[in-house]
Amino acid sequence: MRIISFSLAPLALVTATPVLAQPAPPEKPKLIVAIAVDQFSTDLFNEYRATFTGGLKRLSQGVVFPSGYQGHAATETCPGHSTILTGSRPSRTGIIGNDWIDPNLERTDRGGKPIFDVYCAEAPGPVGSTNSPELISPHFLKVPTLGDRLKGAAPATRVVAVSGKDRAAVMMGGHKTDLTLWWGGKGFVTYKGREGDVPAPIAGLNARAQAMIDKPGTIKIPPQCQNRNRAIALTDKLSVGALKPRKPKDAISWRATPEFDSATLDAALAARSALKLGSGTGTDLLAISFSGPDYTGHIYGTGGAEQCVQLAGLDATLGRLFASLDAAKIPYVAVLTADHGGHDAPERNDIQGLPAAQRIDPKLFASTIGTDVAKQLGLEGSVFVGRVPLGEVYLSAKVPADKRKAAVDLATAMYRAHPQIEAVFTKAEIAATPSPTRPVEDWTLIERARASFDPERSGDLMVMLKRFVTPIPSTSLGYIATHGSPWDYDRKVPILFWWKGVAGFEQPNGVETADILPTLATFVGLSVPKEEIDGRCLDVVAGTGSNCR
Repeated sequence: MRIISFSLAPLALVTATPVLAQPAPPEKPKLIVAIAVDQFSTDLFNEYRATFTGGLKRLSQGVVFPSGYQGHAATETCPGHSTILTGSRPSRTGIIGNDWIDPNLERTDRGGKPIFDVYCAEAPGPVGSTNSPELISPHFLKVPTLGDRLKGAAPATRVVAVSGKDRAAVMMGGHKTDLTLWWGGKGFVTYKGREGDVPAPIAGLNARAQAMIDKPGTIKIPPQCQNRNRAIALTDKLSVGALKPRKPKDAISWRATPEFDSATLDAALAARSALKLGSGTGTDLLAISFSGPDYTGHIYGTGGAEQCVQLAGLDATLGRLFASLDAAKIPYVAVLTADHGGHDAPERNDIQGLPAAQRIDPKLFASTIGTDVAKQLGLEGSVFVGRVPLGEVYLSAKVPADKRKAAVDLATAMYRAHPQIEAVFTKAEIAATPSPTRPVEDWTLIERARASFDPERSGDLMVMLKRFVTPIPSTSLGYIATHGSPWDYDRKVPILFWWKGVAGFEQPNGVETADILPTLATFVGLSVPKEEIDGRCLDVVAGTGSNCR
């Protein structure tokens, strides 16, 4: 028999190696910086991770959960932002979409036309949803945010939320902010009646932003983006992918540039300085949502040079954020995630290895299905109301009681018969489904629907398209690509934690954005009853110790 011998010499060398100190949770921070990047999917994070040299590189060297999830089905801006600092899914926050329908709503628009749409961040009133400051409010958010809880425990805590979108700032800030700022079209604005809260430097910042909009855009293509700078033909004789200078005075296109995110950071830094965040006796909160990647993804898609340039700019912008905080010598903890992911334009997907990608058949829109159902039931018009084409579908209040079930059954059958439809669930089916408790990556479609369900606000049907079907029928509508599906390209987002001295590690298994609040709460000794949230504390200490004990 052959005998194999082993040398013990290498083991002696190993035992002689000094033992590193066990990693520990961060000391109680003076400032929590919560960052949301709109439409920053795990796919984008993984694609560009090796190219980051600024703030995103720093975050990537901390605690990394690349498989974070916005687990719910309605992967939109407002629901996604509502989960990040509440510890709760949309089924608990009440924010089931960017907007939803109230079939019994009795109000009209400025032209006198009946409207049934409710905007997630509106202040209820007779006019209807708009982004005018006087009509923005956290009214519909049913739960407290981290900022609300911090101020409840220590009223001197200061909370600031800043974003390129009103709904993002409102949902991350909550009900008790000291300052909420968002881009109102011509500058950063706040709630009506609280204009005096806006720091004086914001006026100058707004003037500089307007000057940037008024001048022609410039193009600087980083090396990592050169191979993506090629034109992709779309429908309607449009193309994307090859960078072109932005025309002057084009405020819409300006939002899809790194300058927009840079201006958002300028507003956040001005607010931090004016309110002296991080200099009090407790822990303050600065929530920032960067909207540029979302506008870029919608207007140009996620797979071209436009998004590559946008993320390179964001990386530099975040580097500037951390440099400012470092210079101020503020002990802080930072967390970054996204409100949802996104999917590229089907035309580019088709020529890049995904021939199943396609655009929606307009016959699937609720208004069309509703008209067909109405004819079969001998009713006028459509049985459905509102402008939401898919997802949540609502019966009109005018449908007679004795025909409502038949209307739902007919619509369900029509949807299910179409080859682009994956699933249709009735309100009763979703309501009867328990809230999911197993790992988020294993949720069934109806469990994803349940995580988006609010019995007071959800529709009579939830309609889900098949994977890779884009719910935009034509590129002539302004947006060429979108999100909002229950599929992982829209659900998966990175979750990154960083603080000075962090012992970084990576955990590739699924966690939820709802886990962020209970995790941050442990850093400041904030007690959050488990029954009030859906998330759980994440152990972000790379050792035998734990922040969750």
